[in-house]
Amino acid sequence: MSRLKNQNYKGYGLSKGKEREQRASIRFKTTLMNTLMDVLRRRPGWVEVKDEGEWDFYWCDVSWLRENFDHTYMDEHVRISHFRNHYELTRKNYMVKNLKRFRKQLEREAGKLEAAKCDFFPKTFEMPCEYHLFVEEFRKNPGITWIMKPVARSQGKGIFLFRKLKDIMDWRKDSRCSDDQKEEIPVENYVAQRYIENPYLIGGRKFDLRVYVLVMSYIPLRAWLYRDGFARFSNTRFTLSSIDDQYVHLTNVAVQKTSPDYHPKKGCKWMLQRFRQYLASKHGPEAVESLFSDMDNIFIKSLQSVQKVIISDKHCFELYGYDILIDQDLKPWLLEVNASPSLTASSQEDYELKTCLLEDTLHIVDMEASNSLRADSYCS
Repeated sequence: MSRLKNQNYKGYGLSKGKEREQRASIRFKTTLMNTLMDVLRRRPGWVEVKDEGEWDFYWCDVSWLRENFDHTYMDEHVRISHFRNHYELTRKNYMVKNLKRFRKQLEREAGKLEAAKCDFFPKTFEMPCEYHLFVEEFRKNPGITWIMKPVARSQGKGIFLFRKLKDIMDWRKDSRCSDDQKEEIPVENYVAQRYIENPYLIGGRKFDLRVYVLVMSYIPLRAWLYRDGFARFSNTRFTLSSIDDQYVHLTNVAVQKTSPDYHPKKGCKWMLQRFRQYLASKHGPEAVESLFSDMDNIFIKSLQSVQKVIISDKHCFELYGYDILIDQDLKPWLLEVNASPSLTASSQEDYELKTCLLEDTLHIVDMEASNSLRADSYCS
């Protein structure tokens, strides 16, 4: 399924596509100056293209995709790193909308037990359009904690926790523009999401998991789960008595590295294998296998939820970064899916993980047309 030296991907729903003509050299382009650039420059036979030169492989950003995809002719062998409407899975409001729709579809077609397999995301409302539905739900459960997230931002920007409707009223006032600005500046959409108040803690600290999934096609669905990943920890011990402290509640590295206690060489990550070993020592291997099986279900169901709406272009692939939270009952919760997971390393261990991730990703994308990948069907 992957290179003999680094068998870190396992495949879901794979079907071998038409063989492409083997190429002697690959012209690549990217604007990212991090581990990705290191991997691309080291790859035998790959040549960097700058400015407006012709390219075979482009690890582009989503802004380029939005502005140029429909106006760019691509030969059969050309590959780019995003699907055109990737946001159906990676924007927080669209992800939840598609998961809710898919759950209803499963309930109609397969029954409530099958639909319950989609119960892996917290109760969520899009703001401001579902504000009144949110208020109705909020009043049913007074005193619980909610979290507000902008739908299209990353790295923890714009996120805050709240327990009072007054906090939302203040947000609504802040989000309103003056009459002169209303037509020029649209109100930013948020999601209000029930906060997981009982996260699993290690050393008293909250964490979430970053797991990578590579999708080569949606029709048919061909996806690969990377076996490595990491747990991202907060620097501050978890408590619900202080909901305004980002260092307690947000595990994003972009947030945690600004903490006074942050150690730049040590970072705040555990590799996934270390996390598995820790859980196995506390709860036994069967509990760990059950947890990771539940996580597999999240990956499969979330991809199936957008399978019919994503534009599955043969030139496109996508490396998603899934953020998963584990609660005290060892239940995994899907927080969000990232279209551009960070490829910048925060430590030497992180650098090694991400370079291996990218090397295996390029092996599966197979620009050289040199592989004969095989895997049993997992989902369709």
